[in-house]
Amino acid sequence: MGTTLAERIPRPKARRLTDKESSTILAALTKAIAASPVLSYLGVQVRVQRGRFYLERKCHQDDDDSEVEVLGRVTPLAAAKQALLLETENRSGSWSEESKGTVQKVIKAVASDTEGTFHGLGSIDTVLRKSGKGLTRLPVKKVGKNKFVYSETGAICSVQEALFHYFGLPLEVIAEPSEWYSYHREPEIVESGKDKKRVLVRFSAVGPFGEFGGSCLYAERDGSWDAYTLRPSESRNIATAEAWLVKRKWEAW
Repeated sequence: MGTTLAERIPRPKARRLTDKESSTILAALTKAIAASPVLSYLGVQVRVQRGRFYLERKCHQDDDDSEVEVLGRVTPLAAAKQALLLETENRSGSWSEESKGTVQKVIKAVASDTEGTFHGLGSIDTVLRKSGKGLTRLPVKKVGKNKFVYSETGAICSVQEALFHYFGLPLEVIAEPSEWYSYHREPEIVESGKDKKRVLVRFSAVGPFGEFGGSCLYAERDGSWDAYTLRPSESRNIATAEAWLVKRKWEAW
């Protein structure tokens, strides 16, 4: 009978903490989160349970009864006093390693995530940290059909950066197609309205069985933005997407 992967690779042993050690790590994690514009805006907090530190945020910030999302957990390791293990939970309920090291290293792994493991807004966080102006939006201009660059440097914006700085979307709305981000689907702006109130984005990924994707219309309605996932046949352009959503009274697919 073959040896399973779990049997071949023993899990790192967790370190038992004193109350003082636990408080010190909690304070350090909280401070590192506060230094991240994205994580602090998303309301990421740390909960201590049985010697581990869980990184959590509410799915809807304005709803007191909203579901709490666990982004990951941090475990102090017995092998080295300063070493922490950052993990994410799989759909099967098991945990996978994402990073290992100091408080600063593991929180940077969460804050700088661009693939969707935690939120997909890492490129925005990096730019905002460099600017040192908190959540202040930076000047961005449109170049060509769907390319966006920073006005001062000419550096190309990621899709997430363009949605935030140029179109003015809130961070939580940009990250709304969280399932697609978690599958590491790459976003691409297909079309945008001249009034900056409609942005059609396609998310796609190429795997061993072909290409997988989906489209989302980011739309501002009555002064607030929302993300609307679309039926593939209705996502050719903004006009077809909006007409389909109007028929459905703006209920996403």
